[in-house]
Amino acid sequence: MNRPLVAILSGAGVSTDSGIPDYRGPKGLWRQDPEAEKLVTYEYYMADREIRRRAWQMRRESGALGAEPNAAHRAVAELERSGVPVRVLTQNVDGLHQLAGMPDRKVLELHGTARSFVCTGCHARGPMEDALARVDAGEDDPACVTCGGILKPATVMFGEHLDPVVLGQAAAIAKACQVFIAVGTSLQVHPAAGLVGVAADHGARLVIVNAEPTPYDERANEVVREPIGTALPRLLTELTAKSD
Repeated sequence: MNRPLVAILSGAGVSTDSGIPDYRGPKGLWRQDPEAEKLVTYEYYMADREIRRRAWQMRRESGALGAEPNAAHRAVAELERSGVPVRVLTQNVDGLHQLAGMPDRKVLELHGTARSFVCTGCHARGPMEDALARVDAGEDDPACVTCGGILKPATVMFGEHLDPVVLGQAAAIAKACQVFIAVGTSLQVHPAAGLVGVAADHGARLVIVNAEPTPYDERANEVVREPIGTALPRLLTELTAKSD
């Protein structure tokens, strides 16, 4: 029997149980410190060395690279291992889906990855640990060792465009899938949020798992308000049973 293609759009709420704060939730980073948004806004970051210094300190102190996958990440990886065709479209930059066992090729990182740095000048890349080691050694704004350019995380900052190739691949999956699960995302950040509408327009069963209402709730076949760490494993277990 043909198993349905399941697309999972994951947002910051999926990683909060791993100790990584979300941005727009009740205890979100931007609500607690609106100034923090400047640290991940391209225009401010490129123009102000002090912003970059604070941003490097934030990365150094956050401990995000040491975070471990939680029950939600593991449930998605288990669904993939069960033989159900799964593609993850993630707004997260933490790499936890892959650490939980999802193959790299089945995860589209819409907003890039915080596990690498990139030079804004020559586009050289490397592991974020290498850049943070330089910060630990006393460099407050480490420059590119190849060209002297400004380094930034290999994430899509506010004011930058998403990679059109990655976005195109995500749109193709949204059009082709039979089930589309949006989990832990406010669905307020476009173009990623628009993938929900694309999936619904093409006949996918739409399930939204989020603590707060989203702009797409009315289009969903099912809306779940339960904690993600219990709700997503249950939903995916039910999906596996239906696919067998």
